[in-house]
Amino acid sequence: MQREPLVYAAAGMIFGFVLGYMVASAEGPGAVRTVPAPVASASAFTPPTAADEAPHPASSHAPVDPNEAQALQSLAARDKTNASVRVELGNLYMDHGQWADGARWYGEAIALRPDPDTIVDLGACLVNGGKATEGLEQFERALKLAPGHKKASFNKGVALMELGRPQEAVAVWDDLLKRFPDDPQLLTLRRQIDQVRAGAPKSS
Repeated sequence: MQREPLVYAAAGMIFGFVLGYMVASAEGPGAVRTVPAPVASASAFTPPTAADEAPHPASSHAPVDPNEAQALQSLAARDKTNASVRVELGNLYMDHGQWADGARWYGEAIALRPDPDTIVDLGACLVNGGKATEGLEQFERALKLAPGHKKASFNKGVALMELGRPQEAVAVWDDLLKRFPDDPQLLTLRRQIDQVRAGAPKSS
């Protein structure tokens, strides 16, 4: 069964807190694990720890299984119109911290089938690969296709933070909390917004 990746992206330390990449596992959107941290089953954001004070380098990930990668790439080569296998390749490389390869395969999948979830995954790879401007463009693209897309909105805020635009990020997140006030995955977002505001320069 094809999994449906649901990504929360954050790259690096932002005003003293970090939100890890979160992607739904193969069991579906209800089971969430963190990337690049070890697999964890949780339905809410994991509070930052000392180990999360900086981005995790790609080298901290286990290497991609070459047999799995080769099997999927062979299938993709045989079927040039198969978007699903390209999503699986994107998932594989993203899960192992190979952001450029993940972005490549998500891009190919989107060219065949512009699905908002896959576009968010592409944006997450770009942000974590140090391309926050390009990632922001993808999150905005997903929101044009699906204006109420929760993960695209969350990640848009992350990208704005990475670009040094905290007030815009907070505005995006405030709107998200208004739309999803009871979402357990957003329980700590209000505290994080308060941290951003506390760290922002005071207006004169």
